[in-house]
Amino acid sequence: MTSILVHTCVRVVDPAASIRFYEALGFERRGQLNFDSAYNVYMGLPGGGDTLELTVNVGRTDPYDLGDGYNHVAVTHPDLDAILATLAALGVEPEKPPFHPGGRDDLPRIVFVADPDGYRIEIIEGEHFATPQDGPHPSEA
Repeated sequence: MTSILVHTCVRVVDPAASIRFYEALGFERRGQLNFDSAYNVYMGLPGGGDTLELTVNVGRTDPYDLGDGYNHVAVTHPDLDAILATLAALGVEPEKPPFHPGGRDDLPRIVFVADPDGYRIEIIEGEHFATPQDGPHPSEA
């Protein structure tokens, strides 16, 4: 039997703002699951599964402490400049301009933005992301 990754969950304070943000990235709202004091909004990218769960704790107004272990979720987009313009219309600005990670021109340009709750989202330019195949890092020797 094979396991599959079903979804990633992030807790959000303003579900409408979060849904607008993720829809701007191309996600579609797929479903909702209600509980007494919380609910989950499920989203996914066209042609894919429902890979994002937005959890809303009803009545919460304080931002969540994201800690220092979380770093980012990554998505691809065919036109980095166009998606940044779309996000700018929502008031979302990148951490810094798009760049090639590590200064490596063999890698696609990337940019980091924050969703309405402060979760970092990496946007990778292109239709697909090929997993890099570098050898062991020198620190692994």
